[in-house]
Amino acid sequence: MNLAKKIIHHVEALPKIKQIEVLDFVEYLHSKSVMQSKHEWNDFSLTAAMRGLEEEDTSYSIKDLKESSA
Repeated sequence: MNLAKKIIHHVEALPKIKQIEVLDFVEYLHSKSVMQSKHEWNDFSLTAAMRGLEEEDTSYSIKDLKESSA
């Protein structure tokens, strides 16, 4: 018996109210996984976009910074 079938077997043996709790928990885990995947992709995208910029020559120096009173 594979893992999904074992889970289904145990869930089907639970009272309806507990099945609803299991469903809520599974949906929470799924949304957490999706958010983690998006977060990892965003980190990768930002890293890829910034790659090489730290070594880029610039014509600006610290002397070019000016304070604004706006």
